[in-house]
Amino acid sequence: MHIDPKHLTALAAILRNGNFEGAAHDLGVTQSAISQRLKALEDRIGTRLVTRGTPCTGTPTGNRLAAHADQLALLDAQLARDLGQATPGTRLRLAVNAVSLATWVLPALAQLGDHVFDLVLDDQDVSADWPRRGEVMGAITASARPVTGCDVTPLGALRYVPTASPAFITRYFTDGITPQAMARAPMMRFNEKDRLQHNWLSRHMAPGLTPPCHDIASSQGFVDAARLGLGWGLNPEALVRTEIAQGHLTVLIPGAEVDTPLYWQCPRLFAEALAPLTRALRETAKSALHPIAAF
Repeated sequence: MHIDPKHLTALAAILRNGNFEGAAHDLGVTQSAISQRLKALEDRIGTRLVTRGTPCTGTPTGNRLAAHADQLALLDAQLARDLGQATPGTRLRLAVNAVSLATWVLPALAQLGDHVFDLVLDDQDVSADWPRRGEVMGAITASARPVTGCDVTPLGALRYVPTASPAFITRYFTDGITPQAMARAPMMRFNEKDRLQHNWLSRHMAPGLTPPCHDIASSQGFVDAARLGLGWGLNPEALVRTEIAQGHLTVLIPGAEVDTPLYWQCPRLFAEALAPLTRALRETAKSALHPIAAF
């Protein structure tokens, strides 16, 4: 199927800016031209690609086509570099889990000065769905199983520590860290996809516990909430090391840490073009994460 590159570029610009005005400004054309290009593309594909709103969002097909536009731009940039020509920054849309973003990913991305990034945040247990749908260039995921057409690079393991404030422990665990106390003590989770705490309870306490939950979709907010006594949770070791040393947080059960292996998955077709990014992620992870345990 032949698709006019200008039409793809217009779609990507609409979704990137969230509106037609910003897309027109980016591409140096009128809003009418953007609307016409989108209509022509929707007629060509035979389905709606953009849901109008504030902001405009892509339909599943629209998101897939916008990712295709970014992929073409990446290949064009690689060709230009191979021919010794200067290239503007190419846009890379990546799926990243929030804890990695808060602890080690940004230093890796900072090494790639010739790219701009669009980071999609999602839980590491489901982030492999993004490359599976073809909506990102790559994903940091807990899945070692390759998505069809993707290469997998082991990165390392994020270590999570079960922590709570001393005041919280005094209030809820006067008789020790027991299943009965855990069933009553408020727990924190990132969102409804986050099963980390429930899995920890099943392994170290008892299966089927359903304590009251705070949903806090922020890695640093998770730490702050634990320190302030809102609840207990599995916090990234890198973010709570100082809090524990200073006595603001206490480890609930020493030795009951959770290591979550992380992998980088990217389409094999773009492996060469993404090699600098893969290398930066691998090298930064080596110093920031724990080794992945062998089974």
